[in-house]
Amino acid sequence: MDQPVDRLAEKQSYHAALTQLRAFIAQQDPDGDTRLPPERELSDSLGVSRGELRKALAILESEGHLWRHVGRGTFIGQRPVDENDIGTLTSRTNPGEVMRARILLEPILAREAALNATAADIAEMRLCLKQSRQAENWRQYESWDNRFHRAVAQAARNTLMVGLFDTLNAVRRAVVWGRLRLNAKAPEPDHHSFAEHEAICGAIEMRDVEEAERAMRKHLESVERKLQRRAAERG
Repeated sequence: MDQPVDRLAEKQSYHAALTQLRAFIAQQDPDGDTRLPPERELSDSLGVSRGELRKALAILESEGHLWRHVGRGTFIGQRPVDENDIGTLTSRTNPGEVMRARILLEPILAREAALNATAADIAEMRLCLKQSRQAENWRQYESWDNRFHRAVAQAARNTLMVGLFDTLNAVRRAVVWGRLRLNAKAPEPDHHSFAEHEAICGAIEMRDVEEAERAMRKHLESVERKLQRRAAERG
């Protein structure tokens, strides 16, 4: 008679560990050390057993929020793309091609995200929106901006398309346009991306596939126009 109760208690403990771990990751500085503490230290810090922690780590790894390197540890974020492949692609492309590829790929990811996003995916997007508005400098903003777009891609729940996004994103961050910005220390309160990101997230949350795709395309085309203008001004 006690077995169902034991299973219920085990399930509740597991969900508590997963919730604790998600909260811990959300509080980490995206510009800081992305390696998690050792399991024993982390389980003590979160107040969960190591068995519960391992189950939670496995779930977040399957969702793309963590990656593991044997002998080095567990890291927050997506597994890095092979640097040699990225170097080759970067040397053969240009900013115009990168933006065109983003405009072709990311609206489809947003559309798929509107179909497949979980509550945790939406919470991650909302966190990125909040933190990007509070960014004290461009580096912080870009970290949260990158994390937002990655959260949308992850919410699409298509491993191959997320892999394509990760490769494209790594190339994007290596090209010159990624460093073109205004002289301000940080984005202004009315920076165009804030409202555009809100529109994307809102459409995904409402399961509006057409609007999610449209909002992402509108955002990327806006980014493209502004980058082209700044490049012309500096050229």
